Amino acid sequence: MTDVQWLSDDEQGWWRAYRDGTARLLDVLGHELEQDTGLSLGEYEVLVRLSEAPERTLRMSELAGELAHSRSRLTHTIRRMESAGLVERTPCLQDARGVNCTMTPIGYRQLVDAAPSHVTSVRRHLVEALSPEQMRALGEAMAAVGVALQDASVEE
Repeated sequence: MTDVQWLSDDEQGWWRAYRDGTARLLDVLGHELEQDTGLSLGEYEVLVRLSEAPERTLRMSELAGELAHSRSRLTHTIRRMESAGLVERTPCLQDARGVNCTMTPIGYRQLVDAAPSHVTSVRRHLVEALSPEQMRALGEAMAAVGVALQDASVEE
């Protein structure tokens, strides 16, 4: 591996700070959301994306792409949410091979109830920890990473 471009000391430090900060942030946000609402972060994000879609419905493949989840991981999450009455799956009328996911009224109510505490948690643990310039830079940097990796997703 002589042609590997190893990380500089600064790059290694920034990478580790990013990795550790992200892991800790997601752990805290997930714990608080679950404790306050009974939803996991993944379930909450599914409900958010469905709430923003026309008729609160998305094709499963589109939902997986928006969430940057593998289809198998999303299917597992949706199965659990369907059992709880938060969403329902139906065949796609435009394409017999497709499956739609629709938020139920129970799912919408759960999202409405969960949003205030989750947004408060995000604000407390991320937004208020950064200056506006840092928050903007973080958003822009992660958007660039997301675009660069868009076609490199790994199916589980």
